[in-house]
Amino acid sequence: MTDETRLIQQAVRGDTRSLSELLRRHYSFLYQYALKLTMDKSRAEDITQDTMLKAIEKIGTYRAQSKFSTWLIAIASRLAIDRGRRSARERKWVEEEGALRALRYETLSRMNDWPEALQAIGELDEKLRMAVLLKYYYGYSQEEIAEMVDAPVGTVKSRIHAGMKQLRKELSGHEEEQSS
Repeated sequence: MTDETRLIQQAVRGDTRSLSELLRRHYSFLYQYALKLTMDKSRAEDITQDTMLKAIEKIGTYRAQSKFSTWLIAIASRLAIDRGRRSARERKWVEEEGALRALRYETLSRMNDWPEALQAIGELDEKLRMAVLLKYYYGYSQEEIAEMVDAPVGTVKSRIHAGMKQLRKELSGHEEEQSS
């Protein structure tokens, strides 16, 4: 039995120290996912915190049918979807562009290169971005993603296809601009 398995079993039985240790171990991973998904530090922090709270509330329902990290990502994905629905269109293009610029500036100020692919991913609609990130960055199957985001597999396939098509178009456009 692994250390994490033991911690999970104890946490499900109500051991708050085990739950605290589990959440501490997965916090950075979860935050990185939320940051890539939202492309906004503040929203990523909110989603990560809300996910941790939801995990504390729902730990008794965890049945180990998937990895603990997958369970947390599913919670975070659903919270992101719910936030998107609630806020409808309050996230205007200008705000997203501003968040993208702020993230780009922060990355550049740390002397890291700003990969064109990350910029292109940032320009995707959030549902497409979520599907592409979960599939190609985190390696989840379409069926797992469908379960995480509570959508039919066909919808997930469509989002992945549309997202990749848009990325190819964006990236080929950047290559043409550079070669000119």
